[in-house]
Amino acid sequence: MTETVHVAVYEGLSDWEIGHALASLRGGIGQLSPGRFAVRTVGPSTDPVLTMGGLRIVPDMELAELRPADSAMLVLAGSNGWLAGDAVTAPFAKAARAFLDAGVPVAAICGAVAGLAREGLLDDRAHTGAAAEFLASTGYAGGSFYREADAMTDRNLITAGPTEPVPFAREIFAQLGVYSPAKLDAWFRLYAHGDAAAYYELAA
Repeated sequence: MTETVHVAVYEGLSDWEIGHALASLRGGIGQLSPGRFAVRTVGPSTDPVLTMGGLRIVPDMELAELRPADSAMLVLAGSNGWLAGDAVTAPFAKAARAFLDAGVPVAAICGAVAGLAREGLLDDRAHTGAAAEFLASTGYAGGSFYREADAMTDRNLITAGPTEPVPFAREIFAQLGVYSPAKLDAWFRLYAHGDAAAYYELAA
């Protein structure tokens, strides 16, 4: 049965932060169950948005329609809106709370981590992000739970800093069971370190 991973899209989306994860979810070699996951985009409305890289995306659905019960995971990339705490991105942080309350995983990278900090979702979870000082500027209460890591997962919440799209994807795949542990290690070595031998391990 196909499971849906929902990806939030909004103006100024940092598109490079989620590329590895989405491409391998939809068609990566070495998966335990090829074709298991579909990707749907979720916008503030169904009006087109322009990513930071200049790609125009027409969302598949609007945020008001999103239900945790219909999803395997919600993925949140960065944008300047998250940094400003604007009215467009704030509802996605509230959606993340609903997902976590329902036991459905959430993955956030870059500015989206700051948005979740403002929402109070990092106050009692181990997490990482751009920098401890940056997250402290949100006024959140979870500073003691910050960890120096490329990406990490705690109680269904994945966090990563803006320069770590490959570790971010690794955590997503681990959470969703996309690869066996050995294949996941090979995937990471291939894309993080350019280990050519890992390709043959992944494809075997």
